[in-house]
Amino acid sequence: MTLDTSLELVSTLLQITVIGLLLFRRIYKNLPLFSSYLVWLLLAQGINLVLSRYPTTVYERGFLTVSVVDSAFLFCALVELSMSVLKPARASLPRWTFLVISGVFALAFLLVWPFANPPGVGQWNLPSQYIIHLDITTSVLRIVFFLALAAFSQLLSIGWRDRELQIATGFGFFSLVNLSVTLLHMNQGASDSYRYHYLDDVVAGSFIISMVYWVVSFAQKVPERREFTPQMESFLLALAGQARSTRMAMTSSTEFKKGKMKD
Repeated sequence: MTLDTSLELVSTLLQITVIGLLLFRRIYKNLPLFSSYLVWLLLAQGINLVLSRYPTTVYERGFLTVSVVDSAFLFCALVELSMSVLKPARASLPRWTFLVISGVFALAFLLVWPFANPPGVGQWNLPSQYIIHLDITTSVLRIVFFLALAAFSQLLSIGWRDRELQIATGFGFFSLVNLSVTLLHMNQGASDSYRYHYLDDVVAGSFIISMVYWVVSFAQKVPERREFTPQMESFLLALAGQARSTRMAMTSSTEFKKGKMKD
């Protein structure tokens, strides 16, 4: 059995184990999008295996489609995780808070996208360039999400035993390795095929390590979620109030303009 086959087999078994733990621990009830995303990753692995049997042009276009769906799925999972982090104060927040969070992630995506253009990417064809852009952008988003949760963990009253930070840690570690390897690939080019492929195995190994971490984490029960600190709760309520005031002002301005047009 080759190293690639072994890594793929171990990765698949660990993904199935993680999904099983999500079901057993009923984590999927609180995080259905994240749970569905892991199922999608397993499905995407099979799709990519089938696509690899087709000509290069067909494989690249199919892989690009899979990458777009993966990025959209990941985007939704990160929004869901953010809403889960805000769970202690969710009752006090407006119902459209998830739209604000979605907008923040969308803005972050648009800000990162122009810079996800490392030297050497121009030597690849257009589908591969888009795949690299998506890969780098989503990796940066996952890393920033992890760093933000870790940095504000005290204010958000979350720790390493909370599911949200556990998930963010797995995402962050894999994404950091994946981003580093992608940048190395761009500088290295495909001339040294052995080293190029070796780096791909390193990415696969980092994914396996993240899966092992999730298996260990999800196998344990988590304590009851702590309430936010008074400072954080006051900040969130003030932010929600400001957003509500801005929204009302914009609505009033729109209605005023419509009234003037009628007159």
